[in-house]
Amino acid sequence: MIDELRSTRLANKVGGKFKLTALIQKRLQELLQGARPLIKDAEGKTQLEIVIQEILQDKITADTKADKPDKTTSE
Repeated sequence: MIDELRSTRLANKVGGKFKLTALIQKRLQELLQGARPLIKDAEGKTQLEIVIQEILQDKITADTKADKPDKTTSE
């Protein structure tokens, strides 16, 4: 699991290391607040392992468009 975090494949999948860090932090917080894992075989895995698998299986993504307001509709 740590090897997956070290590889650039995971960071490139979400758009870079900073986006990856933000996505992991956000999803970990959701899991801590009681959200259900989005992967089938979550039993026996740590929450970090669950988040990494969710990213690898394209269950969660870093959606940057949703974070930014649309300037064309705000005026």
